[in-house]
Amino acid sequence: MKASAFLYPWDVIGDPDAAARIADLGVRQVTLASAYHSTRALTPRHPRHRIVTAGHAAVLYQPDELYWHGRELKPYAAGEWAPGDAFGRAAEALAAAGLDVHSWVVLAHNSRLGAEHPETSVVNAYGDRYPWAPCIAQPRVRALLVALAAEAAVRPGALGTELESCGWYGMSHLHAHDKIAGVGLDDTAQYLMSLCFCPSCEEGYEQLGLAVGELRVRVRAALEPAWRGGAVDASGADLLAATLGFRARVAREFQEAAVGAVRARAGAGFQVLLHADPRPERCGANVGVDWVGVFGVADGVVVPGGVTSGVGGMGLGGFGSGGSGWGAAAGVVAANFTVVSGMGGRPEELAEDAARARAWGATELRLYHAGLASDGDLEVVRRAGVLG
Repeated sequence: MKASAFLYPWDVIGDPDAAARIADLGVRQVTLASAYHSTRALTPRHPRHRIVTAGHAAVLYQPDELYWHGRELKPYAAGEWAPGDAFGRAAEALAAAGLDVHSWVVLAHNSRLGAEHPETSVVNAYGDRYPWAPCIAQPRVRALLVALAAEAAVRPGALGTELESCGWYGMSHLHAHDKIAGVGLDDTAQYLMSLCFCPSCEEGYEQLGLAVGELRVRVRAALEPAWRGGAVDASGADLLAATLGFRARVAREFQEAAVGAVRARAGAGFQVLLHADPRPERCGANVGVDWVGVFGVADGVVVPGGVTSGVGGMGLGGFGSGGSGWGAAAGVVAANFTVVSGMGGRPEELAEDAARARAWGATELRLYHAGLASDGDLEVVRRAGVLG
């Protein structure tokens, strides 16, 4: 199966052996970050550093000043962790090693935007803002993210792109010093805690015939048993069903606009994939999609490879076990497997996982994440012999 390994530019820049090491795994493609959220990343083999701290969500290249001139909201340039055209320098080194490069673009996940422009963030039923989660129902947010998708995706040297967080973000978030696991929230509770009540979303609910004040009260009431350690009230499922139509429509329109902008800038032959989850109510890096309709928007999807992979995601296996599978998909289905043991990955089971993914209907593999993995993990991946 065709496989691609995820990388950050700082995994490559300053390490003359990095590109050849990745090619030696057996992959022929790299998915290289060009716009990414804040992170603290390990670089276990780099000759100059071991930890890279990306202080805020940023583009990992030099944004075009003319392109962004006059726009209300703009992306942030990276700091010392990825100065100048870091993407371009890394892409050039990878291409020289015989690797195809596709860009990796994170969209609706930006804590700095939420800190500097709090009105752009998702607001839950209690009035709490999620600064990491820009609300995609807001026209000014959507304008920023669509423009960002086009510029960050279509970088010199990139043959395609993968758009992450191209939809709703919600409560779940890998955040510094998190203290939100004290109460277990099931899928419905996670959804209700991710419902946005900003003015744009309130208008959308009203158009569905839902009184916003009453909806907010009902959401809080449905969640109340969860705060006492029980299950969310049975009415939670009704609230999910009542609001999902609006949220699914907003997500679909955003995805269509983002993919359209990328294709208009790139021209023919440029592949566009969405990081996705097959349940439309999901939020996060792998956004919920209509599994049939998404192939009319993008060239395919990248989905969590495990049954319970990802934050709140059911994964490729979970969908396949429902009886429908991805076998009838009219596009690329890339199963994404974590191969970093320290992050819960199982590189020693990659061959088995790849076979299972193929049976579920996957056409490609993704490896998360070749820059973060230990030498031992990478050697296990190389020996698996299933990459290409």
